[in-house]
Amino acid sequence: MTKATNSTGGSAENTVGKRRYPSWVTALSEPSFWADWASAVGLLGLVVLFTILKPVFITGPNLQALLVAAAILIVLAVGQTFVIMTAGIDLSLAASVMLGAIVLGLTNNAGWDIGYACLFAVMATCAIGFLNGVCITSGKIPDFVVTLGSLSIVTGIGLILSGGNPNTVSSLFLLKLASGSLGILGYPFLIACAVAIVSHVVLFHTRFGVHLMATGGQQENARSLGIRTGKMRIAAYTISGACGGIAAILLVARIGSAEPTINTNLLLNSVAAVVLGGVSLFGGRGSILGPVLGAIMLTTLVNGLTLLSVSAFYQPIAVGMIVVMAALIMRYQK
Repeated sequence: MTKATNSTGGSAENTVGKRRYPSWVTALSEPSFWADWASAVGLLGLVVLFTILKPVFITGPNLQALLVAAAILIVLAVGQTFVIMTAGIDLSLAASVMLGAIVLGLTNNAGWDIGYACLFAVMATCAIGFLNGVCITSGKIPDFVVTLGSLSIVTGIGLILSGGNPNTVSSLFLLKLASGSLGILGYPFLIACAVAIVSHVVLFHTRFGVHLMATGGQQENARSLGIRTGKMRIAAYTISGACGGIAAILLVARIGSAEPTINTNLLLNSVAAVVLGGVSLFGGRGSILGPVLGAIMLTTLVNGLTLLSVSAFYQPIAVGMIVVMAALIMRYQK
């Protein structure tokens, strides 16, 4: 591929062989473009499709409900992004959400102030992430094995603490959190956006973020530069755990109780959102905006199919097909 220059010496358009194309056409023809923007293009396509098929989709109440429903997945996708940036994966994330919710419910029902109960829930999930990171780095155990084991262990701990019974959480703060909004933007969605913005700043505008991405991209080179890759991985899993705690608070606020059941869809969809967002599963490359849009896209798909009265049995098939298509596009990123 060569470039032609205009009379002022600037690049006017790209050429392929003897035929000339505008630069934007050439960009669209690159597989990497679709890998980076698959979630945005897919989200736009779904919005247009569902608006045509079901005009109620685009109404304010439905959009508000959609964004609130996406909030939990956005937070989890952001946490998963930090781990995948280091070329790892956190399979214990859904169990962390369950344990965080149970800790919140038990402490609040024991008379704790709701603020302290929420803080303790996040601390508990941070501890899970920290221990995952320590086992992976110090024990030299594959992240898949460690977090898979944590998934089972944390689930068991949650069941023991709760006795297998849900704990109703009555809190004016959580009620306002679940029902409050600014226009069509519910408070849970605004909190998710705040988590995403802070994460973007940390990942792309701090030395920590540079070291974290270097750990995932070129680990040996990162070590030679003096980057403590082990500590970076521990930090990534701890951040993932913290996001699990925040998601647990949003979940309890939404349903009004702490349920001792694990929702594996949260785990699978958090990974799916990251894949749709163009984050490299090999580490070292990605964004925060991509997974956020990926999470909204997956929620939009489920919301639209529900409005169209498509059976819930078919919805996972649609989600899985989209994720596989995104993965096929991502293979061109390397």
